[in-house]
Amino acid sequence: MSQYPELANKIVLVTGAVGGLGTSVVRHFHSEGSTVICADNRAGRSAQTFSDLDQSRLTYIDNIDVTNPDDVETLCQQAIDAHGRIDVLVNAAGGYRAGQPVHETDVDTFNFLINLNTKSVFLVSGAVAKQMLAVGNGGRIISIGATGGLKGGKNSAAYSASKSALFRIMESMALELKESGINVNAVYPSIIDTAANRQQMPKADFSKWVTPDSLAGVIAFLASDSAKDITGAAIPVTGRV
Repeated sequence: MSQYPELANKIVLVTGAVGGLGTSVVRHFHSEGSTVICADNRAGRSAQTFSDLDQSRLTYIDNIDVTNPDDVETLCQQAIDAHGRIDVLVNAAGGYRAGQPVHETDVDTFNFLINLNTKSVFLVSGAVAKQMLAVGNGGRIISIGATGGLKGGKNSAAYSASKSALFRIMESMALELKESGINVNAVYPSIIDTAANRQQMPKADFSKWVTPDSLAGVIAFLASDSAKDITGAAIPVTGRV
């Protein structure tokens, strides 16, 4: 049973749709009755991952690099061509690389994290906001921050900077778009219980981590009418870490 019946009429774009979090986000919105546009940087993975779902409410847009302006323009245009509008954007694409001190961090690592965690949000959110403004029906833009973006930490400057910048983009867009009925928010987990994180931290207590399904539920709340008066907020979803 849908928790938010109003989401049944929404067109939801999810970047990083096949990632550890993105998969749960797609499934959660699909269970609410939404039509979900799955953006992925490879061909065929989304169709395979979600083959068990009702395909009439899924659209796959593959081979999209969300750090490339031309690809982002293609993504938005294909979404509009298919459905006429985008009601909700979830910026689930993102990444992490184990940290080192600033003086030992190579510029490729810095660029990778800034591009994937910050530039992607800047590009996709901006492109989708233009479409939302053109349609004039308001909308929701939701990004994934991190506790590491709240302040600097040892051996994590590049990652922290990338997520801190994401928060500043979210806050700025919230102020710029609130008069148009477009709410812009972020959630920030501590550690998400994904296979990749378990592999990197095999001795951790996984029961304290935030599950992707739990985080997806908070994201759906922010997309719902129950959160119509929330914008410019960074919502902590940190489990027991």
